[in-house]
Amino acid sequence: MKNSFHTDHTLIIDELETSIKFHNLDLILGFLPKGSYLVGGYIRDIILGRKTEKLDVDIVVPLNGIEIGKKIADNIGSRFIILDKNREVVRIIFNNIYIDIANQVSSSIEGDLCSRDFSINSIAFLFDKKSLFDPLNGLKDLEMSLLRTHSEKNLLNDPLRILRCFRFVSELNFKIDLRLVDFIKKNKGNLYLVAKERITYEIQKIVRGANALDSVLLIKKLNIFDIENLFEDSFFLDLEKINYGELDQEEKDKYLPSFFITQILDVVTLEKLKFSKADIAKTKLLRKWYLFLKNKNIAQLDEFDRFKLHQELEMFLPSFIFYLPQNLQLEWLHRWRDNDDKLFHPSNLVNGDVIKKNLEIKDGPILGELLQYLSKELAYNRLNNFDETIYKAKRWIEQNAPKCD
Repeated sequence: MKNSFHTDHTLIIDELETSIKFHNLDLILGFLPKGSYLVGGYIRDIILGRKTEKLDVDIVVPLNGIEIGKKIADNIGSRFIILDKNREVVRIIFNNIYIDIANQVSSSIEGDLCSRDFSINSIAFLFDKKSLFDPLNGLKDLEMSLLRTHSEKNLLNDPLRILRCFRFVSELNFKIDLRLVDFIKKNKGNLYLVAKERITYEIQKIVRGANALDSVLLIKKLNIFDIENLFEDSFFLDLEKINYGELDQEEKDKYLPSFFITQILDVVTLEKLKFSKADIAKTKLLRKWYLFLKNKNIAQLDEFDRFKLHQELEMFLPSFIFYLPQNLQLEWLHRWRDNDDKLFHPSNLVNGDVIKKNLEIKDGPILGELLQYLSKELAYNRLNNFDETIYKAKRWIEQNAPKCD
C-alpha cells in the first residue's frame, strides 16, 4: 500500500507551519540565526501525512549550535544535552519533543543535504524564505516510495544507515533502490563497526513496524547479519508460508516482534549485540522447545514435559505457535487465550508461606519441588480446593522428603 502524501509545496509549507505552531516550536524560531533550516524526518512525515507518537525535529544552523541551543533551552525552560561537542550537536527536550540542533558542515545548504543518508530525509524547509529546498528529488522518491541515497559514502560514514534502510521498509512500506541493494550486499559487514546498542535499537524498531514481515524477509534474503546457519537450521522458518491471521492485532503487536527477532538472529549474535537478558532467554526457550518437539511428537509428551512447556512459554506462547504442527496452532491459541485454563496458565492454590505454615517444611529445594508438583496437579484438574491441596502436599512430603535416621 502506498503512503498518502502531499506534493504541493504550498500545502506542505502550510502544514509545516501549522504543526510548528501546534507544538509551540515557534517559541524557538526567534533564537535561530539567518540561514537556519529544518530537515529530516519531521518534514518527511508531514509530507507523507504520517502521525508518530514521538516527534523528532532536526534543525541546522550556520554556526554556534551549542551556544544557540543553550540559549533556547534557558529561555523555554527545557532540558539541554550536548550530543557531540566537536560537531556542535545538541538536543533540547521540550514537551516530550526531541529538538536536535547541529552546525552546517558544508559551505552550502545543498552540500549539507547531499551528505545526508537518504534523499527522502534531504528535503529542507528554509526558515528565512519559508520555502522548501529539494536538490536531491526527495519529494519524487517519497511519491514513488523509494529509498535512495545520493552517495554511498554517506552510508559508510555511519554504517548504521545500512540497517536503517530496513527500518524504512518496515515503517514506511518503501522499496530499496536496486543499486542500494547491491551496495548493502557488499558492505553489510561494516554494520559491526557500529555501537552494539545502536544496532539493537534499530532492530527493535524494524520488528515493530507495520510492514515488519517484508523487512524481515529482506533481511533474511540478504543475510544482513551473516548468520552461518540461517538457511540450514530448521529453527529458521519459511516466513512466507505462515498464516499470521491466526493472531489478533494485539497479539501480533505484542508477540510477532519476538518471533521475528528469532528468525533473523541466533543466540550467539543476540549476545554479541548485547540484547537484553530477557530477549536472549526468550529465544533460548523457543529454541529449546522447538528442538524438543522436533525429536518427540507432542502427543507422546508425558504430563511433566507438557506442563513444563506451558510453564516456561506461558508469557509468550503466541511467539511459539508457528513452530507447532498446523493442526494444533489454533487449538493452542484458543486455550492460551482462556486465562482459566490451568495447563496453559499454570498457577497454584497455595503459596510457599501457606505450605510452611500448615506443614513442617522450610525454604529450600524440597519446597520448590512441592510447589511445582501441586501446580502440575492443578493444571491437570486433580486439585479442587485448599483441603485437597494440603492433603496431597502431606502425602508428597511423606514420599519425597529426605528421611532422617
